[in-house]
Amino acid sequence: MKMLQTTVMPRVFLMRDKENDISLADPDPRWSVDAVMQFYAHSYPILTTATLSGPEIHNDTLRYRFESTMGTKG
Repeated sequence: MKMLQTTVMPRVFLMRDKENDISLADPDPRWSVDAVMQFYAHSYPILTTATLSGPEIHNDTLRYRFESTMGTKG
């Protein structure tokens, strides 16, 4: 009988800044996704109004995307 093995997938955070995708490292896997967004908002103020999408599984990682609401109407 085979044993079921579980692994923790690392998280990757993505954001778009001036047409470029930026990959942000996970500062602490114990933090919530909102805490990570607040942490990076000090360096990227656009994240203060961003929304979150994800996670998506991609190459054995959990990808979260911070999406800016700046410049959108409605």
